[in-house]
Amino acid sequence: MEFFSQLPILTSFALTLMLTLVLPSLMERIRLPRPVGYILAGIILGPNMLSILNPDGKIVGFFAELGKLLLMFFAGFEVNIAQFNKARHKAATFGLLTFACPFALAVTLAALLGYSPNASAVIGAILASHTLLGLPIVKQEGLLGQEATVVAVGATLFTDMLSILVLALCVPIHVRGFDPMGMLILLGWLAVYVPGVVVGLSWFVERLLAAFGTTRVSSALIMLLVMAISAQMAEWIGMEGIIGAFLAGVALKRAFGEIKGDDSLEIMSQALFIPVFFITAGFLVDFKVFFATLRDQPLLVVGVLAALFVGKWLAAETTGWLFGYRRAERNLMFGLTVPQVAATLAVALVAYSTKNAAGQRLIDHPMLNATVVLVIVSSIVGLMLTAHAARQLDHMDSRSNQASPGRS
Repeated sequence: MEFFSQLPILTSFALTLMLTLVLPSLMERIRLPRPVGYILAGIILGPNMLSILNPDGKIVGFFAELGKLLLMFFAGFEVNIAQFNKARHKAATFGLLTFACPFALAVTLAALLGYSPNASAVIGAILASHTLLGLPIVKQEGLLGQEATVVAVGATLFTDMLSILVLALCVPIHVRGFDPMGMLILLGWLAVYVPGVVVGLSWFVERLLAAFGTTRVSSALIMLLVMAISAQMAEWIGMEGIIGAFLAGVALKRAFGEIKGDDSLEIMSQALFIPVFFITAGFLVDFKVFFATLRDQPLLVVGVLAALFVGKWLAAETTGWLFGYRRAERNLMFGLTVPQVAATLAVALVAYSTKNAAGQRLIDHPMLNATVVLVIVSSIVGLMLTAHAARQLDHMDSRSNQASPGRS
């Protein structure tokens, strides 16, 4: 494997491009989602197999971080503002449920396994968020305008914010003890930040568009600039950058209005940056760790997976029952909210690296290993569920459209 690690950088780049071209197409032929191919490419290229790419390399790290932010940015940008306004209460309801159900189950599991209340809350936050890995699949099927999709995308804002908020509250408690003033300050910043980004950045973008126009270059640069500003502001107040990226997408959508934004940045993102983010998720797959965790901590791994899938399913089913969604729509909401990558890894890695005065970590190594298993399983299963539900919903809508002309 040392031979592959010494390859020239352009050769490594060419091999990476080849695998990101071939493997996703292969996955589609066997009816698996394209991102599974990117994750598989990461396993092959990563440190646990060929070591062609360096997980600690600055270029790979920057591309992956940019891809993660762009994935969330375009999730926000694709939101139909008018439809979201109509469905915002439903999105809020689903967001709270899809956070609360797995959170409660995970906290109960962690408490039964002997974790402290503070650590149990963090473990609940690890499971409660989700990453919209399946959004490219939904877009490919032309289902972005479906209310179920809008509700699931809107719910992401609530779950990720709440998960990061739980982490932000638990970290200082673990390090210094309970600090009510610090919690009030964080909540105050959050109350200012969200409307400030959505409204303030929309105004800022309108001024930029008036000054620089909507050419291909200026549109792409404005998108990147606003995303970077919003993500950085989120990190300054103790939140995760993905929250800022999502809100930046919403703000840009409001600013662009009926103006059709240039899609060159999205094309580059889908071709390079977002695949690199998926590839780095594949770097986490160490089969020795994977099977050792399954062997040594079976109850923890099975319990974590069960808490996730049962919790997310309960949230989708309850929301669907409350608002009268069809089975395929509930399945789509379930599939979209299962994958655990961006906020999940952010919470887990920060919690693992946080130590108190006695040198105790906020979460231990077995829980970190269980999180790696969670990321792998939830990503693959979530993408498969999303793809199946999207095809099912597209088929139902096609049949409905074919039947409607014959009605009088």
